[in-house]
Amino acid sequence: MRLHRNLVFAVIDGLHEIFNEEEYADKIVQKLLKRDKRWGARDRSFIAETVYEIVRWKRLYAEIAEVKEPYSRENLWRIFAVWATLRGITLPDWKQIAPTPTRRIKGKFDELSKIRKYRESIPDWLDTLGETELKGKWEKEIAALNKQAPVVLRANTLVGDKKKVRSLLEDELIDTEFIKTYPDALQLTERANVFSTQAFKNGFFEVQDASSQLVAAFLDVKPGQRVVDTCAGAGGKSLHLAALMENKGQIISMDIYGNKLKELKRRARRAKAHNIETRVIESSKDIKKLIGKADRVLIDAPCSGLGVLRRNPDAKWKLQPEFLDTIRQTQKEILSSYSRMVKPGGKLVYATCSVLPSENEKQVKNFLQSEAGEHFSFVSDKKILSHESGFDGFYMALLTKKE
Repeated sequence: MRLHRNLVFAVIDGLHEIFNEEEYADKIVQKLLKRDKRWGARDRSFIAETVYEIVRWKRLYAEIAEVKEPYSRENLWRIFAVWATLRGITLPDWKQIAPTPTRRIKGKFDELSKIRKYRESIPDWLDTLGETELKGKWEKEIAALNKQAPVVLRANTLVGDKKKVRSLLEDELIDTEFIKTYPDALQLTERANVFSTQAFKNGFFEVQDASSQLVAAFLDVKPGQRVVDTCAGAGGKSLHLAALMENKGQIISMDIYGNKLKELKRRARRAKAHNIETRVIESSKDIKKLIGKADRVLIDAPCSGLGVLRRNPDAKWKLQPEFLDTIRQTQKEILSSYSRMVKPGGKLVYATCSVLPSENEKQVKNFLQSEAGEHFSFVSDKKILSHESGFDGFYMALLTKKE
């Protein structure tokens, strides 16, 4: 592979913003890709994939490069040189790239690869936490969470089934394959920009990981019901619920962030989902209005996001132990408050995109033993680990409210 100066400079600029200015990797990559209109698909792919790879393996590469945060531009070039060397890329004779000891880099890589926290490039505290909570499964799980995530689509059955979606994408030279036991899922055989396709613009599909697609179905919704999606965000699961309900009944999509709900409205129009009403949660009054009035309630709770590290590798550097303590308390409060919206005989699903039992099974167990949870019965739960499923790590628990 021949390195192009303008592309590599874009990568270095992006890494500076992500590592030193604590910007989010996805937003920085989006910004970088708009820098030069002359760049083709291969150029954009190089920038995005290189940035994400270096972010993912930051600790390992920095240790090999013998640099520490905050990283100067010289440090970032040294980290880049490690990345390139380990991929067998010949480094150009640029003044920014110091003479690179290729043999030493490979030797140090072999040495550090024997130690999990370096091999999997994670902070010490996270490695300890994972080992404590997942015990014998952490080794395989963190390795799986460091792999690039597949691109999975969900056919929007309000518009067409997965066979229709597959056919439309074939017409646009994008190949997909069905995923067994996931009724509406298609996986891309090669990465491609599906957002530019006519099929996407016409609402035939959403990009949604296979594990995430299980959550709405787990709620067991029926056409004509009143369903509340309490932490709806930009609405991936609300849109799935609308499809499962065949646009019949009412979905109230709530969130504390109004800008996310605006995005949901835009997506709902494209998806032809007409039974979604958005409501911003501004105070406890917004919850009180719905107490005992919902057939189904989905709590897709805020969490550590450890189950989706493959998509957000910078999260492991931003995440702090104190945040985990805070988010567990938030989960407890949300479960206690929002569960009141379920009517007698109705159902509740509590879900997270975390793999930690302390955010999942333990939260549900503590809720059922609390005053708010005494009106509920446990039905079943699903624990999805990335190394077992090949998709994102997720958890979901189904509860019913006693008559």
